[in-house]
Amino acid sequence: MTLVATAVALVALLGSLVAGYLLVDIPEPKSAAAAQSNVYLYADGSQLARVGEIDRENVPLDEVPPHVRHAVLAAEDRDFYHAPPVDVSAMMRAGWNMLRGGGRQSGSTITQQYVKNYYLDQRQTVTRKVKELFIAVKLDREVSKDEILEGYLNTSYFGRNAYGIQAAAHAYYGKPAKELTEAEGAYLAALLNSPNAYDVRANPQNQDRAVARWEYVLDGMVSEGWLDAARRAQLRFPEPNEENVSAGLGGERGYLVEAVKQHLAERGIADERELAEGGYRITTTIEPARQRALTDAVNAQLETALTEEREQDTWVRAGATSVDTETGHVVAMYGGRDYIDQYVNNATRRDYQAASTFKPFVYAAALENDSRTHDGELIGPSTEYDGKSGREVVGRDGRGTGWSPENESNRSYGTVKVSEGMDKSINAVFAQMGVDVGPELVRDTAVALGLPETTPGLTEADASISLGTATPSTLDLAGAYATLARHGEHRTVLLVSEVTKDGEPIELPEPERRQAISREAADGTTAMLEAVVRGGTGTAAASAGRPAAGKTGTAEADRAAWFAGFTPELSTVVAIFGQDPETGVQRELYGAAGQERISGGGFPARIWGQYTQEALEGQPVTDFDLREPERREHDDGDLEGEDESEESEEGSEEGEDGADPESEESEGPTDTGSPEESGEPDGPSAPGGSTEPGGTGEPADPGTPQSPDGGAGGATTPDDNPPSPGGEAPAEQPGRAAPAPGPEPAAVPEEENAAAAPAAEAEQAATPGGG
Repeated sequence: MTLVATAVALVALLGSLVAGYLLVDIPEPKSAAAAQSNVYLYADGSQLARVGEIDRENVPLDEVPPHVRHAVLAAEDRDFYHAPPVDVSAMMRAGWNMLRGGGRQSGSTITQQYVKNYYLDQRQTVTRKVKELFIAVKLDREVSKDEILEGYLNTSYFGRNAYGIQAAAHAYYGKPAKELTEAEGAYLAALLNSPNAYDVRANPQNQDRAVARWEYVLDGMVSEGWLDAARRAQLRFPEPNEENVSAGLGGERGYLVEAVKQHLAERGIADERELAEGGYRITTTIEPARQRALTDAVNAQLETALTEEREQDTWVRAGATSVDTETGHVVAMYGGRDYIDQYVNNATRRDYQAASTFKPFVYAAALENDSRTHDGELIGPSTEYDGKSGREVVGRDGRGTGWSPENESNRSYGTVKVSEGMDKSINAVFAQMGVDVGPELVRDTAVALGLPETTPGLTEADASISLGTATPSTLDLAGAYATLARHGEHRTVLLVSEVTKDGEPIELPEPERRQAISREAADGTTAMLEAVVRGGTGTAAASAGRPAAGKTGTAEADRAAWFAGFTPELSTVVAIFGQDPETGVQRELYGAAGQERISGGGFPARIWGQYTQEALEGQPVTDFDLREPERREHDDGDLEGEDESEESEEGSEEGEDGADPESEESEGPTDTGSPEESGEPDGPSAPGGSTEPGGTGEPADPGTPQSPDGGAGGATTPDDNPPSPGGEAPAEQPGRAAPAPGPEPAAVPEEENAAAAPAAEAEQAATPGGG
């Protein structure tokens, strides 16, 4: 009976295959003229952009150099000329991977891919795959391999809206396909696997992945005997040209469209090949009024201070993202001045250090995990730490770790409370706290709050993670800070609310909603960040005129400045980056906008303040509804009452512990006049009322909103730097003894204040071992 059943099944299968072969005809090819545009809409239904012009120019196979053809075969189907048109084992393997949740995979030969490109569509359905199989078999019997390869080369999508090898050669290298070199052909072949991800101009953070794929293609050519190994060794990665963007995507529109396309692909709604077919109508979450408000704030606060006469000003790039805390919708995004001139989206890029905007994650991790100092005290607002610059961080066993990070401008403090450490962004406090909590727990908390696990710099999770060596985007940070605003509840950040294809609605994935950390931990962190805006490094953000919480950050060597903050309604992150417009390398912002340096408490905080005020205009002012932690074993003190007490002592020469009660990095003009008028040097007051070299007079009133005229650029409010990539701190694992001191790592580079020496002197001061 088993044999009979098996025989019947085989006969039925064979009959099905024969029937399928006979019934499925080779259809008419898809017409490029029938391709539709994709329409992108604002949240209110008004049109944002219409995209969808086809860029294709067919060329005969003999105009494609052999080394380019071989590169494509090495990348996609090395057995093309001597293998069947369908790889059944690869299809089964891909199907099994997809069933196990490994993501969509094609498992297709070049013949199958050509059938999909030329005759069918990009949808991953069983019906389409069955048709693809039968058409591929028939096509292989009716036309030559050369004809199939020619068709594949002319129909494949290479990114940049380029279909076919000829259009790709022009889009990436400004030349026809017949002039492509071996290296250039290998790069275009590498793009076939993931065009957008491997475009190193659009996604510079993926440079290593793109180069690895390029090398894979070249190695395949060598292994197949298509490229000499000695010639392979001489080839260097061929950097592509910048993209020539359609005028329809000029200004901010191009950045929004690219961010939405990336969002659709990441959520599995539609990948770039499916979008390239057209017919999509996509409603975004971007609100036109708030989008205008964000652009206006950048222009008013930053762009008006820049001039083409200063070389440093040409390096300035701004990016920002604003998220509705209730819905998780991105309501505004600023990616840059003009997508046609610079198409790297500054709002979504992940290649600049987050710096001190990461410190709230360290504190949240401490509260969430009931972490203790190395001498056993629960960590809270009143926990005291040694604020000495260059002090060696101590492991949980009391032994030194060999890591001695410096504070901003190498300024040393005495014993300070955590609340003061956050207000003044003291590296020594949070470097030690990060080790006390454990780098792994700090990373886990940041991911739980909303940072992607793939954020560069997160995976290492050594001690320096606490000082912001990871490189999230403004979009990533805005989502994570929104979780704090929602009392620890994480919600998926969304850029799209509705999608249709050819008039039919597409079901969108259900947004994630979960409690990331306890309400007590989130609210405790928010209370700490409220104080930063009231009287710490972020006082310029008080110009929003609403209850606000936030944190400043300035990256290593002044290459980036951040302000990440939120009200109960909006979470917004603003960043300024330094990038050479010609080479694309990161540049220091010393001297930009006529300032000694750019800090997070300057332009970013002022942009944040103006935008937030306008974005919430007409809405009632609401306070944070905070719940105090209940598991303290000691009196942490009331943070708000503590600040009020400090403010009541304003004007006295000495506050608690002999230190200035105000933030040493406070923004804006002072009541006592400028340093030039008072004759006092610009800088923070030393503990005990004495003035260190580079000290300052009185700080600004933290309750006074800062005007754009006062201290433009925030030059008087330097924030601290994270360690440089070359100076990683030793890893500290929970429950394990710290490693014995070895060779001294590079210290956290000191950052200058307004009256400090030029950048060269700051770099000279950043000596190994903390100076």
